[in-house]
Amino acid sequence: MPCLNLSTNVSLDGVDTSSILSEASQTVARLINKPEAYVMIVLKGSVPISFGGSEEPAAYGELVSIGGLNPDVNKKLSAAIASILETKLSIPKSRYFLKFYDSKGSAFGWNGTTF
Repeated sequence: MPCLNLSTNVSLDGVDTSSILSEASQTVARLINKPEAYVMIVLKGSVPISFGGSEEPAAYGELVSIGGLNPDVNKKLSAAIASILETKLSIPKSRYFLKFYDSKGSAFGWNGTTF
């Protein structure tokens, strides 16, 4: 049940968000080695963000997963998501943070129960 929650100060009006969601979903599934059917991507635009005292394009993300995360995977995920944000939304890689949470299944509800 990996969930990638991305917030950016870039407006998503006129942006092909489907391609961002699709690419991010496939990337997370592949790198965490989880079925894409369980991957959730949340993308929020026009969020007020100041990074380094500047409101230039920036993004913040949090990725929660039940297993599958480790320092090597996290590094690959950070690079891959940064590349998507840079290509699709013109957010420089230096203006993006991604926080990782490796959680227990009992901490998440789904389908009327927990994992």
